Amino acid sequence: MHTSGYQQYLQPGRYIDSDHPAVIEYANNIIKDIGGATAQAVALYYTIRDQFQYNPYKIDLRPEALKASALLQRNHGYCIEKASLLAACARVAGIPSRLGFANVRNHIGTEALEKMLKTDVLVFHGYTELFLSGKWVKATPAFNIELCKKLDVKPLPFDGSTDSIFQEFDAEGGRFMEYLQDYGHFPDVPREKFIEELQRFYPHIFENTGRDGDRYFYVD
Repeated sequence: MHTSGYQQYLQPGRYIDSDHPAVIEYANNIIKDIGGATAQAVALYYTIRDQFQYNPYKIDLRPEALKASALLQRNHGYCIEKASLLAACARVAGIPSRLGFANVRNHIGTEALEKMLKTDVLVFHGYTELFLSGKWVKATPAFNIELCKKLDVKPLPFDGSTDSIFQEFDAEGGRFMEYLQDYGHFPDVPREKFIEELQRFYPHIFENTGRDGDRYFYVD
């Protein structure tokens, strides 16, 4: 793979800490018997998608908590955490990676989530972009297969050559998600922009920072 001109997408970042020993070990354990960048990317995607449960109720915004390596300390994470880990592991494998973000409307979101957010709009929903076979390919490892079964939607497949972003329809053909705003792509987590958008769309969750039941919102 020719990666000249893509060095910023191969180097470790503050949050995509691909140089962390735990991330290196985790990634190498997944790809050790797999040849070829595309096959390795696919293996990383499916492992991260299904090994970590999607949980948007426990969000820790402290810098140390947003690191990809931090996700390896638990079995759950939200979209940005899982996308960051996929990006970090891809860099371990020598695959250029970056993060993309968009606001989406969730038409079949859980009642509890909509009650907490006071809207069906998911702000700064994150995904990974991987440079494979000479092009950028989008991959979203957020929604694990168990959650998809519960919501009656097909889990997102990823073949390493076509974009795999958001489920557009549920299993019966009804609309599941739609794009509202695209923030573009970034070499690392834009933490300040992320928090800024959360505060703009969900000001109520910042009224009392810290622990709130099973939900965590930390802002330094």
